[in-house]
Amino acid sequence: MAATIRPLGLSAEQPAEDRPKRDELVRVYVWELPVRAVHWLIFFSMIVLSVTGYYLHNPFFIVRGQAAFTLATMRFIHEVTAFVFSMAFVVRIYWFFVGNVYARWKAFVPVTRRQRRGLREMLKYYLFLRWVAPQEVGHNPLAAGMYLLVYLLFLVQILTGFALYEWVLGTEPLRTMFGWLPRLINIQYLRETHYFLMFISFAFTIHHVYSALLVAIEEANGLMGSIFSGHKFVPAKVVEQDAAEIEQDAAPNGEPAK
Repeated sequence: MAATIRPLGLSAEQPAEDRPKRDELVRVYVWELPVRAVHWLIFFSMIVLSVTGYYLHNPFFIVRGQAAFTLATMRFIHEVTAFVFSMAFVVRIYWFFVGNVYARWKAFVPVTRRQRRGLREMLKYYLFLRWVAPQEVGHNPLAAGMYLLVYLLFLVQILTGFALYEWVLGTEPLRTMFGWLPRLINIQYLRETHYFLMFISFAFTIHHVYSALLVAIEEANGLMGSIFSGHKFVPAKVVEQDAAEIEQDAAPNGEPAK
């Protein structure tokens, strides 16, 4: 008996109407170059910051006779990478206001009926109340909300990090920009918060990679490759519906067209 070949991520029991056909998929440019560049800068910065930050907390190797030099080198790498991470964060915040419709801040806050519907449908998928994940051109509303929360945590990480940096150096303009934090919150609490957020970043990264792989397989939409190329493969009807609903959401007075 010949084997039945099915598209990746689809099963024999899946309803036919839920199966996107390969010839219905269209190539859509979703993630602009600044979004992709910032994504990878933040990713690699987090790795370096985590390794060096943990070393500053608990030196796990010492070069014989050069303990102070090794610690100073790790601190220097941590500080330089922190500036790279912060600049990438600033660029992403800027792109919240000048990027395409999939990168702007409105895509991360479920303020429209389209987004709230997508949020409900995605929750149903994770709660096993629907068979397949709803198709989205950009981020699904649930993921977008999580990313917004992660960016807020990044902001806290940056503020506490520079507050600790200012505590050591005590120079301008750092004192003006971040010196208020140690006066507001005990420096030890700032240090613990900064350290604890590193583990939150670990958890998010693991879940992020798992979810991206899951959606890429389930939807067969090239999601993993899109963070390199910027393009996803989405059913034509989803692209058309998404464009129509975005146009409705942008109608005068902020009200969807009747």
